[in-house]
Amino acid sequence: MKEKSFTLPIITISIAIPMAVAFLILGLKTKVNFGFNTSNLPLFHAILNSTTAILLLASLYFIKNGRIVAHKRANLTAVVLSSVFLISYVIYHSSNPSVKYGDLNHDGILSADEKLRAGNLRYVYYFILSSHIILSGIIVPFVLFTLQRAFQERFIAHKKLARFTWPLWFYVAVTGVVVYIMISPYYA
Repeated sequence: MKEKSFTLPIITISIAIPMAVAFLILGLKTKVNFGFNTSNLPLFHAILNSTTAILLLASLYFIKNGRIVAHKRANLTAVVLSSVFLISYVIYHSSNPSVKYGDLNHDGILSADEKLRAGNLRYVYYFILSSHIILSGIIVPFVLFTLQRAFQERFIAHKKLARFTWPLWFYVAVTGVVVYIMISPYYA
C-alpha cells in the first residue's frame, strides 16, 4: 500500500499561515475587540515560547538517549504550544496597537530623545525581531515535513530534516522570549 503524502496540504498551510497572519496584523485598519483584555498576551507568548524551547531541548535529550516515545510526546506538545502561540499572537496583534522599541511615553511615536535613550540596542532588538519573524514563517514547512516523515516511519529522512528543523525552531522559540524581554519595558 502506498503511503499517503501530505506534501500539497503542507505547502498550502505553509503559504497560507504567513499570508493570513500578515493580512490580519497589517491589513486590518481597525483593531478588533474580542470582548476580553488581550494586553497581557505577550507574557503568555513568552511563556509558550520558553516552554517550547524547553520541550525542544528535552526532545533532543530523549532521542539522543533512545527514548523515542518521550521524544515524540515532547515534539507533539511543542507543536501544540506553537499552534496556541500562533492563534494568541494573531489575537493580540489584531486587537492592540504596535509597540515601538524605545517608546517610553507610549504615544506610538519615537522622539529624538527616546531614540537617543534606546541607543544602539534598538538595532540589536530589530535584528533579533526581524530574524525571529522571518524564521518563524520559514519554520512551518520544516516542522510539518519533519513530522510527516516521522509519522510515515521514514526515520532516516526524518533525522536528516530534523538536523535543520530543530535548530531553526529552537532559535525561533528562544528569540521569541528575547524579543519579549527586550520590548516589555515599553508596553503601556
